[in-house]
Amino acid sequence: MVKIRLRRMGAKKAPFYRIIVADSRAPRDGAFIEELGYYNPLTDPAEVKVDGERAQYWLKNGAQPTDTVRGLLKKSGALQ
Repeated sequence: MVKIRLRRMGAKKAPFYRIIVADSRAPRDGAFIEELGYYNPLTDPAEVKVDGERAQYWLKNGAQPTDTVRGLLKKSGALQ
């Protein structure tokens, strides 16, 4: 199954996340299919940038977003 999920980047105690499309069996920071955007929770307000067109493509083709990513997609306007 293909999932849309977060990949942790950044330094210790300073997380930065990339929103990726990956096989559900792949490790969190392992191989992925495509990068859709990023999420920076340390800025105020939190910064979210998503390629809405590609996110819609993957959702139409059966990719399942995690709960956190679903919220981020709604916040960015990529998911109605």
